[in-house]
Amino acid sequence: MVTIYTRKGCHLCERAEAIVAEARRRIEFELEIIDIDESPALKEKYNEEVPVIAIDGRDRFGYAIELEAFLNVLEHRY
Repeated sequence: MVTIYTRKGCHLCERAEAIVAEARRRIEFELEIIDIDESPALKEKYNEEVPVIAIDGRDRFGYAIELEAFLNVLEHRY
């Protein structure tokens, strides 16, 4: 499971979502996108750090994400 913690109007978040979408064209995985502004606890945790991408419940990428690095982590997660 891949989770993207994001918020509206965040250009880095939009870029991260596009990279994850490209990765989904190459590797099948479940995806959840969560707007941190809808949860006070998540907003407090991630407010200045979005986007954050978690893989299997573990925060793995923040701010900038590169496609090949993301794919590498997905391919070697088990």
